[in-house]
Amino acid sequence: MKKVIIASKNPVKINATKLAFQQMFPEKVFQFEGVNVSSDISDQPMSDNETLNGAINRSNNAKAECMDADYWIGIEGGVHKKDNEMQVFAWISIQSNEIEGKARTATFNLPKKIIELIDSGMELGDADDIIFSRKNSKQKNGAVGILTGDLIDREKYYIHAIIMALIPFNNIDLY
Repeated sequence: MKKVIIASKNPVKINATKLAFQQMFPEKVFQFEGVNVSSDISDQPMSDNETLNGAINRSNNAKAECMDADYWIGIEGGVHKKDNEMQVFAWISIQSNEIEGKARTATFNLPKKIIELIDSGMELGDADDIIFSRKNSKQKNGAVGILTGDLIDREKYYIHAIIMALIPFNNIDLY
C-alpha cells in the first residue's frame, strides 16, 4: 500500500486526490491523509507564479512533515488580474522521492462583484460566500461549482489537473 499525503485538510482536495489516483492507478491501493501545512505565500495568491510556488511549497512542507509517505500533493488556488478581468485557476504539485509532476487546472473569469471584493483584500472563497449567500463554499463546490450550476464542481475541477500532474508517475521511463 502506498501512502499519499495531501497538503490540506480540505475534504474537496482530499477526495479529488483519491479519485484521481484511483482513476490513474486502478490496480494499486493507496492510503490518503490530509495535513495542514503552510503555503508560505499570501492567503490569496494573485499571480500564476505565486500560485505555482504555493503548490510546490505545500508539497515540500508536507514532505518535510510526513517523510514516511510515497507521494506528497500540494494544491493551490489563485487568481491573475489582467486589465479589468480576473482569472481563477489552481496549480497541482505532486512529488515522490524520485520524480515530480505539475499541472494547472482550466481557467475561467470571475464576475465583476467578486473581483471588487478580491481587490479589496478578500479571499475568493469569502467573496463567493458574500456574493452568493453561502457558507464555506471553498470546502464545497467553490466558485467553479456555483458559476457552472455544479456541472463542474471544485472536486471535478481538480481531478483532471491531478491526473495530468500524475503523468510522469505513470510514464516513469519517459521522465
